Amino acid sequence: MNLVSRDDVVSASKRIEGCVEKTPLIETRISGHAVWLKCECLQTGRAFKLRGATNRLLQLSGEERKGGVVAFSSGNHAQGVAIAASRLGMPAVIVMPYDAPSVKVEATRGQGAEIVFYERRSQGREALAQRLAEERRALVVPSFDDPAIVAGQGTVGLEILEQMGASPGLIVVPCGGGGLASGIALACPDSRIVIVEPEGWDDMQRSLETGEIVPVEADAPETLCDALQTPRVSPITFAILQERGVGALSVTDEEVKLAIRFAWDEHRLVVEPGGAVALAALLAGKVEPVEGTVAVLSGGNIDPELHARIVASE
Repeated sequence: MNLVSRDDVVSASKRIEGCVEKTPLIETRISGHAVWLKCECLQTGRAFKLRGATNRLLQLSGEERKGGVVAFSSGNHAQGVAIAASRLGMPAVIVMPYDAPSVKVEATRGQGAEIVFYERRSQGREALAQRLAEERRALVVPSFDDPAIVAGQGTVGLEILEQMGASPGLIVVPCGGGGLASGIALACPDSRIVIVEPEGWDDMQRSLETGEIVPVEADAPETLCDALQTPRVSPITFAILQERGVGALSVTDEEVKLAIRFAWDEHRLVVEPGGAVALAALLAGKVEPVEGTVAVLSGGNIDPELHARIVASE
């Protein structure tokens, strides 16, 4: 039995109303088809993560709020938690990898959060976060392995339904730990869902194919998609996506670059690599658009110099 239901997503939508932006749905054309871009890259904090973080923190008791929160993230969840904590007057400590994009580090620090760095390849971020939480009597807020987080992220799907006026035939969603994808799968039960991961970091796809959770390979390649470098998915998100029978595929960095350029050239949207994978899959022809296709642009936190190089290249 899943720990999160569609009713939880609906409740989250009511709880966080007024705390997050209702992001636009922009029409574009891909392979002769109308495709709608759900622009979470324009959310406060420039990513969807504020939704889940807000839903989780609003449910903390007064006593829990005194101790504050600890989160681990390469940047987008970090900002979401930092913004939500700041609004509620709570201290926040964020465990971030040394190689996190500087734009994400500075934005998180700018919200008043304390940052503790770790080595992505050799240190366990969960264990470090747990130790810090115990030392400070704080609460760990995971980036996806939490029912309240999944429910909050699922509000993206409810907005899509409202904006489209009907259930889309296909929703293509970036996937790291699967919080956003599983939340949307709950919110939009009548839509076909396809998740997209970076090549070599396709642990959700392999988990769904084998029927059990498998981690990312130890020799996983470098990727531009820092936001989707999740070493292992969670039972919560895996169970939801498995039950829904979602499709899964991966894209290369070069395909991601093309999507970043497309979003900029066609719509002047700044999209980060991890946030562009769903669009990349459609542009590369790895998933065929149908009537009422939606691609989620999940984040826009990209180093300005990297973005400039990508959009300037041919």
